Amino acid sequence: MSDEANKPSVLIVGAGLGGVLLGALLEKANISYTIFERASSVKPLGSAMSIGSALIPVFRQLGCYDEFVAIGKRSIVGETWKESTFGYSLDFLPREEFSGEVQYIVPRPLLYNILVKLIPPHKIQFGKRVLMTKQTEDNQRVTIQTSDNAVYEGDILVGADGAYSAVRQRLYDTLHKEGKLPKSDQEELPFSCTCLVGQTQALDLEEFPQLKDPLYPFISTLGNDKPYSWVLFGTAEKKIAWMVVEHLSSETTKTAQEQRFRNSENSEWGPTAAQSMCDETREFPIAFGNGKMNLGDLYDRTPKELISKVMLEEKVFKTWYHGRTVLLGDACHKLHPAGGLGAVTSMHDAIALANLIYCLPSTSTADVSQMFSEYKTERLPPVTAAFNSSRSLAKSMEKGLAGTIAFLITKYMPVWLWRIFLKGMVKNRLRCGYLPEIEDKGTVPAAYSASYEKARALYNKRREVESAAAPVTVI
Repeated sequence: MSDEANKPSVLIVGAGLGGVLLGALLEKANISYTIFERASSVKPLGSAMSIGSALIPVFRQLGCYDEFVAIGKRSIVGETWKESTFGYSLDFLPREEFSGEVQYIVPRPLLYNILVKLIPPHKIQFGKRVLMTKQTEDNQRVTIQTSDNAVYEGDILVGADGAYSAVRQRLYDTLHKEGKLPKSDQEELPFSCTCLVGQTQALDLEEFPQLKDPLYPFISTLGNDKPYSWVLFGTAEKKIAWMVVEHLSSETTKTAQEQRFRNSENSEWGPTAAQSMCDETREFPIAFGNGKMNLGDLYDRTPKELISKVMLEEKVFKTWYHGRTVLLGDACHKLHPAGGLGAVTSMHDAIALANLIYCLPSTSTADVSQMFSEYKTERLPPVTAAFNSSRSLAKSMEKGLAGTIAFLITKYMPVWLWRIFLKGMVKNRLRCGYLPEIEDKGTVPAAYSASYEKARALYNKRREVESAAAPVTVI
């Protein structure tokens, strides 16, 4: 990019974690952008996330690291139970040695609030449901039309609007008419489980004494004779973030697909479905409190409006971009939650895309297309690895022979093999190439990132030019 006039303007559809992080990074690069969100406001829904070296370097670069640590609870142990019977524990402490960063459990809504504060309020427009997207006749710009009949124009359109992305749907409709859409991208999103999530209010520490321990583990529980698993995370706020997963059979999945709520831009089900799942699962035991508590004790301590039920789709799409439109996060890859990698991969997409937008030499169609190609080339391999890893981990939570074998393999895994697994987990730690350099700590080097190296090289070159052009003071 030779000067300010050549910087692109970016339209970001979707104010989830990926879209908001992309906005925050473009803000630092002084690149024009606007975020459009179909909801009138973002509800503080969701459970908790485990975040460490994969994102902490970027939080340091953005200047929100201290705020992040303030909402986090150090995570070094995970336990797996079979209902009321203890199964095994896993030691995650070596991750800190390998990456040089602490792993934290953070409530998803609080992390979201930290990132949103990095964006000027006028750059996020709520209540803007996208009805139409198209390129201008000369293919030099892209436009969107929203439900209030407003039209917006930019150089790049980013679809960060989730698994049922409106941007993807419009893009795929166009490609399908032109005979350019792969067959697999024409198929519906498959899902093999549904999920109930929420977070309690602050709890009485006498009732839940485990929360007094700052290192108390997160706990995964497998149903003995039922197709359910549930995960509990104690948070720094003395709350419990919880997630209950129903694992569906193939036949049930087909029925659910035929009967599911068909809103092309929202996979969330209504309060009736959430309440029904609460009723079905409230007697399931939990390894918190006095040892005699169940999920119902958590549901009763969770504000009803903050409980949600969603489908957990699994798919990596083949088509990530076309023309001036590119997809990000769940819009182009939806991962099973077992690996806890869905939000991380979305935010890594945002980092890589921000690096490449910073390096865009011009807003020509050819340069934009080349940039999108570099983005997919970098992101597809780690996304595919995360997708496969998440599916493998999901097997250990399922019923039947495969689940039993996976459970036993994990329980009796030798320490040396577990350490190799953890080393692989910490390799992907992306950074922003045009923000202050962050030392790559730890004993395991970060994986190579072409977008980071490209942005860092351009950033350094620009600093050299600025330094050479600076006036010399003669004393």
